[in-house]
Amino acid sequence: MSTITTKDGTEIYYKDWGKGQPVVFSHGWPLSADAFEDQMFFLASRGYRCIAHDRRGHGRSSQPWTGYDYDTFADDLAELTSRLDLKDAIHVGHSMGGGEVARYIGRHGTERVAKAVLIAAVTPLMLKTAANPSGTPMEEFDKIRAALQTDRSLFWKNLSMPFFGYNRPGVEVSEGARDAFWLQGMLAGIKGVFDCVKAFSETDFTDDLKKFDVPTLIIHGDDDQIVPISASAMAASKIVKDAQLKIYKGASHGICTTHKDLINADLLEFIKTKVTKPTVVA
Repeated sequence: MSTITTKDGTEIYYKDWGKGQPVVFSHGWPLSADAFEDQMFFLASRGYRCIAHDRRGHGRSSQPWTGYDYDTFADDLAELTSRLDLKDAIHVGHSMGGGEVARYIGRHGTERVAKAVLIAAVTPLMLKTAANPSGTPMEEFDKIRAALQTDRSLFWKNLSMPFFGYNRPGVEVSEGARDAFWLQGMLAGIKGVFDCVKAFSETDFTDDLKKFDVPTLIIHGDDDQIVPISASAMAASKIVKDAQLKIYKGASHGICTTHKDLINADLLEFIKTKVTKPTVVA
């Protein structure tokens, strides 16, 4: 397997497909690089180099006891891009991975970055606060932590229904997609997925988004039950200068699976479009 070892000794697995301009994928919770295989196969088959890693604690990467915070995730990603010497890269983040892309840019800049894509991302802040009244209440995240400790396997099975929107009337359910979700969830370590709840719910990415100076595409489903659009894409698109917002009507959180053909087409169009970096006014 292809791996790097980070400065704190954590082994990060990654897959590296194709040749051409690099497209780097940061997956959501509790998944792995496999969650992006539809997009990676599509783009690698069209002349792009596609790289996706398993976040520490997830998939085939090692499971350290500590380091489940966005500064560390961003540093892990920076080490990967540096080791592979990736330049002019398009960074794509789904859900929790959108926060990883944001913190990576906020912390390490865009010297190696050409464009960014945030898909159903947790940015700028999931948690409901006085300043973020449309966010999700803390009690909901406490319920997730309790369910993880009670019966993690059952929790992943149950979560797959709203994740893909399969709990909506008339929606065709893919048991294969549910099984893949469960499998990736079970490959992740309990300590990592537990600590990540605090990271993805309480981290404020507002200042990171303000530092974006590359063309940015924001994609979100308007029926996302996991990361509701009002506190995420609608807010993020107002913070990132000149961001392009695409709303998928009736789409769920798991749109890289349920709407993979549309996602693939939109990614390819955005990647191929020749644009210059927007100017950020301090």
